[in-house]
Amino acid sequence: MSANAQIHVIDHPLVAAGLSIVRSKTTTPDLFRRHLQEISVLLFVEASRQWETRAIPVETPLAPCAGAVLSKPIVLVPILRAGLGMLDGIQRAVPEASIGHVGLYRDAETLRPVSYYEKVPVNVAAAEVLLLDPMLATGNTACEAASILKAQGARSIQFLCVVACPVGVQQFQREHPDVPIITAAIDPELNDHGYIVPGLGDAGDRYFGTG
Repeated sequence: MSANAQIHVIDHPLVAAGLSIVRSKTTTPDLFRRHLQEISVLLFVEASRQWETRAIPVETPLAPCAGAVLSKPIVLVPILRAGLGMLDGIQRAVPEASIGHVGLYRDAETLRPVSYYEKVPVNVAAAEVLLLDPMLATGNTACEAASILKAQGARSIQFLCVVACPVGVQQFQREHPDVPIITAAIDPELNDHGYIVPGLGDAGDRYFGTG
């Protein structure tokens, strides 16, 4: 884990092994989906580490004991469409979570985000909100999505991505210093087309088999 309190790079052997698979250009879409989902669950576990709980009584088959439930509801917000790949895994871990969607695409010429859809649950202000996108490249799309969530009232947001790069991290932290980033890796650079290098290619195309 990095020293910066607002950027957490997960140092875990399962994350490292899964990341190697999703990076490989020979990985088939079915394996890509499976391992992207598994990495996403591990990122979710890290993101939820400090969440507050409240005590409840529990009756086991043998005796009563103290239990716990989460104090706040959970809202998962994938950035369409690649973020849906992360949602698929995390939703199985927390099926009670509410789901929002933010639709943004990156203009190929300007690399700026263009919004085409947003729908956020009504309880977002009281929830632990996780913004999901496999890649943090230029940072523009993630910044716009976080701004949309804040405009809808979200107060406790974390951004989960599989691979980031310094340019995107710096941009995101400039605009949203209060939103922690949870990632599996920080790669060194972007190419001329705004893709992370070495990265893992276009996560949406690889996940949905449209590449």
